[in-house]
Amino acid sequence: MNMKFGYYTDSDIPKSTALSSKLKKNYVINSYGYRCPEWKPLPVGKKNVVVLGCSHTFGEGLEDGDVWVDQLYKKVDQKRLRFWNLGEPGASADKVVRILYATEKVLFPKHIVICWPFWSRRERLDTHEQNIMGDHKTLESETEHTDKNNFLKNVFFAEKFAEKVGAKIFHCFAQDVYEIPNVLNVYSKTSIKLCWPYWSTQKSDSPNRIRTTEPNLAKDGLHYGVEHHRRFAELLYDRFKSRLK
Repeated sequence: MNMKFGYYTDSDIPKSTALSSKLKKNYVINSYGYRCPEWKPLPVGKKNVVVLGCSHTFGEGLEDGDVWVDQLYKKVDQKRLRFWNLGEPGASADKVVRILYATEKVLFPKHIVICWPFWSRRERLDTHEQNIMGDHKTLESETEHTDKNNFLKNVFFAEKFAEKVGAKIFHCFAQDVYEIPNVLNVYSKTSIKLCWPYWSTQKSDSPNRIRTTEPNLAKDGLHYGVEHHRRFAELLYDRFKSRLK
C-alpha cells in the first residue's frame, strides 16, 4: 500500500526545481528534472544506487560524465550496480531526505549515497515547496545549534530509512564537513570543495606536487570544476570500494 501525507510519499519522487529553471535548457534531464534516466519502467537486473545532494551532486556547470557521481560510477562494477543521480540544485538536508523516502517504492534502493549540503539550509513546505538558503528572512532565528540538530535529525531519518529497506548508506559532504557520530560509512576527511588542489607529501609523487594557484571552476564560474569532482570520486571509491558492491 502506497503512503502519502502532504508533501511526503513513498511512491512518487518529487519533481526537481531544475524543471522550472534555466537548467532545463542546459542539461539532459529526465521528466522529473534529474540527471539520470527515466525510471518508468524501472530496469531490472542490477542493484539500484540512489545518490542525493545539492547542485554539486546535480553537477551544475559540468558536462555529462564529469560530475563526481558519473566519475564514481565509472569505477564500480556496472554489471552489478545502477546509479540514479537525484541531486537537486539548492537542496537542503530536509529536501534530500524527502526525496530519499519517496524512492522506496520507485527505485527500491540497495545502496544510498548522500552528499550533504550546507546544514544552514531548510525546506519550507507551504502552498508550494521552497528551498531556503543564504540570508532568507526565515533563517534569521536559526543558530549553529539549530543547524546542527536539524542536520542530525535528517541523518537519523536517512539511517532509519536505510535500516528499514535493508540498504547500505554512505555519507559525504559537498562543502563544509560535519561530524556524524556513531555512523560507520562516513567520508569526512574532505569535501568536493576542499579536495582540490591536492598536494602530495611524497617527493616521488611529482604529478601531485605541482603548485596550483588558479581555481578550478565549472563553466558557470560558480561551482567547482572537473578536477574537484574527479578527485572526490577517487577518494570516495578508495574509502568505500569494499562496501559499494
